[in-house]
Amino acid sequence: MYAWIFRNLPGPLWFRIILALGLIVGAVLLLMNYVFPWLSQYSPWTESTIGLMLL
Repeated sequence: MYAWIFRNLPGPLWFRIILALGLIVGAVLLLMNYVFPWLSQYSPWTESTIGLMLL
């Protein structure tokens, strides 16, 4: 799949490498800013079972 994407990018090799890195960075930013925060509300691991300890 990744080879198919890389072969279909336009331009010479150096430009395809830069474009591929830009696409990877864009996908990571999209996931970190929108997808994972939205998904965390459905995750059972975000709820803490340890209460506040008062002295």
